[in-house]
Amino acid sequence: METPDKKLKVAIMGAKGYPYVYGGYDTMIKELGERLVSRGIHVRVYNHRALFSDRPRYVNGIECIYTPAIEKKSLTQLTHTFCSMLHACFSDVDVIFVVNSGNGPFGIFSKLFGKPTAINVDGLEWLRPKWKGFGSKYFYWASKMSTRLYDQVINDSEEMRRVYLREFQTDSKVIAYGANPKEDVAEKPIKHWGLKSRDYFLIVGRLVPDNNADLIIEGFLASNTARKLVVVGDVPFDDPWANRLKNLKDPRLIFTGYVNDPNELAALYSHCFAYFHGHEYGGTNPAMLKALGYGCAILALDTPFNQEMLQNGKHGWYFAKMASAVTEVVDKSEKSEDELARLRASARNGLTKKYDWDYVTEQYIEVFQQLSREK
Repeated sequence: METPDKKLKVAIMGAKGYPYVYGGYDTMIKELGERLVSRGIHVRVYNHRALFSDRPRYVNGIECIYTPAIEKKSLTQLTHTFCSMLHACFSDVDVIFVVNSGNGPFGIFSKLFGKPTAINVDGLEWLRPKWKGFGSKYFYWASKMSTRLYDQVINDSEEMRRVYLREFQTDSKVIAYGANPKEDVAEKPIKHWGLKSRDYFLIVGRLVPDNNADLIIEGFLASNTARKLVVVGDVPFDDPWANRLKNLKDPRLIFTGYVNDPNELAALYSHCFAYFHGHEYGGTNPAMLKALGYGCAILALDTPFNQEMLQNGKHGWYFAKMASAVTEVVDKSEKSEDELARLRASARNGLTKKYDWDYVTEQYIEVFQQLSREK
């Protein structure tokens, strides 16, 4: 047990690092790490060395360690965590917190060294279309290893907890992903794309098959709407599937690529007519939380995860995984502007206490302190 004059030391690894913000895990590490430091906990984040030209040891009170990786698409993340785990095991950290179920096998090292561990497994990686054959089998096995080699498994939704109980006969603690609601976002940044408020539908997410942008685009183009469809996101490599979408020619389609300016992204969310959420696999989705926080009318793929986040239709409409269903929901929304306005007005009410970053942080502190005491 830590003494009053000894800070609890937590090592965090498995994402790209801090303060690098690229995806959901990176955002979580930023939001969580900064709050842990403000509560007197020593936080060490393992950064992917190749992404940082400047490598200060401390940033905003967070200790940064820059570990290497094998720079190949399928090996980068796993080899980075492998190196980070070895470094942490030989250090004086009290608890190791890992994100991503793909890192499940590395828990063998923390077991050997007697380091308490927690892992946020998040999502159904083994079902994602991009992982076929060996990749799918690896992620299923790695997720299973997460439940065997780590002291505490964390999921971010009740539905993911049920999945892990069913697949691996292991219970997990549910700690949701946090949100930062924001009101009164200026319209000016969207003019960069020639857009007007409420004059476009929006998709935000990586251009990968399991986010179903192809399905949404097909259904949208078959509709009668004169509004545009703005697609925010890309993939960081040359991909035939993504290229096929970006090469579609229609005056209603706008592909922005990555939008790194947070004010511009906030404006795109805040002023859309409706936000399409086609993400198929995973628990609490950061893009959906942003849509709620920015007051969007949400049109979501009908999955158990999206049903949970939108409270079974209280804060959004659903569409089936068919292009014709997308067409129907577009045409319905065009005829129901008053109902969409009500969805926008109530969206932030969907961000219940469990999505508050301060509450999320308190739950993680309880986990880390418990693991430290058990050591």
